Amino acid sequence: MNYQEMYQQKLTTAEEAVKVVKSGDWVDYGWCGNHPIALDKALAARKDELYDVKLRGGVTMWMPEVCKAPDAADHFTWHSWHCTGVDRKIIGSGVGYFSPMRYSELNRFYRENVTVDVAMIQVTPMDAHGNFNFALNASHLGDMLDTAKHIIVEVNENMPWVYGLTGTEINIKDVDAVVLGDNPALAQLAGGGAPTDVDIAVANLVVPEIPNGACLQLGIGGMPNTIGSMIAQSDLKDLSVHTEMYVDGFVDMALAGKITGKYKNVDKGRQVYAFAAGTQKLYDYINRNPDVMAAPVEYTNDVRVIAEIDNFISINNAVNMDLFGQVNAESAGIKHISGTGGQLDFCMGAYLSKGGKSFICMSSAMTDKNGNLQSRIVPTLSNGSIVTDPRSCAHYIVTEYGMVNLKGLSTWERTAQLIEIAHPQFREQLIADAEKMHIWRRSNKR
Repeated sequence: MNYQEMYQQKLTTAEEAVKVVKSGDWVDYGWCGNHPIALDKALAARKDELYDVKLRGGVTMWMPEVCKAPDAADHFTWHSWHCTGVDRKIIGSGVGYFSPMRYSELNRFYRENVTVDVAMIQVTPMDAHGNFNFALNASHLGDMLDTAKHIIVEVNENMPWVYGLTGTEINIKDVDAVVLGDNPALAQLAGGGAPTDVDIAVANLVVPEIPNGACLQLGIGGMPNTIGSMIAQSDLKDLSVHTEMYVDGFVDMALAGKITGKYKNVDKGRQVYAFAAGTQKLYDYINRNPDVMAAPVEYTNDVRVIAEIDNFISINNAVNMDLFGQVNAESAGIKHISGTGGQLDFCMGAYLSKGGKSFICMSSAMTDKNGNLQSRIVPTLSNGSIVTDPRSCAHYIVTEYGMVNLKGLSTWERTAQLIEIAHPQFREQLIADAEKMHIWRRSNKR
């Protein structure tokens, strides 16, 4: 039987395909832009005949139909590997939970720790060799599908075909059912609007620290996006990319001629990433572009791989940090925001790289919902706050008031330098708190 015959044999409707889901099953939606749409709608329509169906996804870009009904929690439970605003709404409504992880370990989770009864994801149309491409996301999808007892693919003609390593495609012979979706436009992730004065101030401190020929990793958010835009407009040259998430900032740099990969000593010339989300500009750029390469996250986020790449520059955000140097990038107390993701991996890997640097960037303060200014540099993290980067791993910390390299500093030296880059309104109180915690020397400047 040839590929087309297998395709026709396995072609079915979304309504028929989801009949395989039973009460008590674990159903995996994949990751980010690969979450199913037609299949999700068809599964939601079966709500009243199902109970205790446990679903997994991550970096959710639109509200799943299975989570919309008022009584959704009586039938479905959503589990997110990494939260967006959509995931937070699902969890807040009582329909879901967060699943903690270091993103680099997710492939192994699927090989060793989790069950997948049914997997359903969006893919590209099949090629002449019987392959469906995972498009935007390699991530952990290859291992997820290898684990699944039943695989359904939903074809979306708008998905870009992205070249990549093993674990970026699935063949028709390994698929149980094929569904033709409605070819919806891909969900877009904007860069966060115009940069603020604080974003620009932080970027002005970080960009001069980047050498020609550096390899870049950018996190999501306003500050990394601003830094990417400033790099595109800078005199830097011959940069390369090895990142967890591929965002519009990289496209801007590439189109400006800043990215050549000329000096990259691993995957030379290729922009390597685990998953991508951005605007249509990004989706058009990565489509069958030999300059970019999708790869499983256990490769992109492997500290050992990152460490092999010279002059690795990692740039990420944080929620807040304390005077000991502990960085929280994923919660506000017990209120969950995002996840560990790859921040710790890149923080460690960049420092191990020859000439590498890791930057954690944040505004010195933020305004809460009551209009009160709150310092992001605090004496100790509040109860329930998650330590994303332990104090032993943090490298450069940057606010609009300056930059601190924490490596080699004692507790009192860290305290003194972190207070210097805190918002001026909070410095005296931070000194008083530091004195109570016995991490402030009398000889320190006041």
